[in-house]
Amino acid sequence: MKIGVIGGGAWGTALAQVAAAGGDPVTLWAREPEVVRAINDDHRNPLFLPDVMLSDRVHATGSLGALAGVDALLVVTPAQHVRAILAETAVGATPLVLCAKGIEAGTRLLVGEVAAQLHPRAPIAVLSGPTFAHEVAAGLPTAVTLACGDAALRRALIARLARPAFRLYASDDVTGAEIGGAVKNVLAIACGVVEGAGLGQNARAALIARGFAEMTRFGLARGGRSETLAGLSGLGDLVLTCSSASSRNYALGIGLGQGRAARDLLADKRSVAEGAFTAPVLRDAARAVGVDMPVVAAVCALLGGAAVDAVVGTLLARPLTSEMEPSAAVGR
Repeated sequence: MKIGVIGGGAWGTALAQVAAAGGDPVTLWAREPEVVRAINDDHRNPLFLPDVMLSDRVHATGSLGALAGVDALLVVTPAQHVRAILAETAVGATPLVLCAKGIEAGTRLLVGEVAAQLHPRAPIAVLSGPTFAHEVAAGLPTAVTLACGDAALRRALIARLARPAFRLYASDDVTGAEIGGAVKNVLAIACGVVEGAGLGQNARAALIARGFAEMTRFGLARGGRSETLAGLSGLGDLVLTCSSASSRNYALGIGLGQGRAARDLLADKRSVAEGAFTAPVLRDAARAVGVDMPVVAAVCALLGGAAVDAVVGTLLARPLTSEMEPSAAVGR
């Protein structure tokens, strides 16, 4: 199975490295000409993954047309750019493996829904889970979810991408896998705020648990399954990104917790904290299906410039309720 990768950032480069370890050449599309040159000439990505020597089977290109003829495309561009990139890509019936995590602004569509809208003949799969790109590229043990409704394609993708240190667990719950990845980015910002504001480990543990409850409520409302949300693409990814400054979203939250302005923290255009763009979209999407997500609303307030003390005070002043309550109306 010939693999093409759309996106030359750290994660796209790491996945190209994984795919190349299977023995077949991999074509990686990158927007930046300097990345294309460096990968082809020096087998390195100096902008996004500088410390990793890449396989000589990874070939970079600046032309989306060079991806024609591959058997599957891994789509690893930021969620808000997926529509524009896929609109330029000749896909036809080529399977799309979506590796971006987010919800599209304006439409409130999951990335898989955007892809299906643009390329209705292309089978859709989602690869998601607790993954720091530099660890994957270095061959450190990692496990992810590969969700696809087509059982035969799911088996073929897992067989092609799995490596001894890169384990893929099968699922047919594409929606649940996507929602876990999108929501955890927003919750990671909240946990970073706890760290930056010095609110303590108790607060972070509580926030992870209550954030996971929000993820589950929203996921179920959008058609995902609870076991998916409790798996690698949901809870697993949440734990990773809520506990390490290697997460861009967590690092953004630390800065917010320290009182820095979101516009300054987001000024680095080479490093995208997806949660900052997903948060207001997620808040509105949750309201549309009648799901209460107070932690997500708090992140939106902080990104909008609200003071940390005021936002934390609002959360702590919420009415006491049952932990096992399956859902709550907006505003409770």
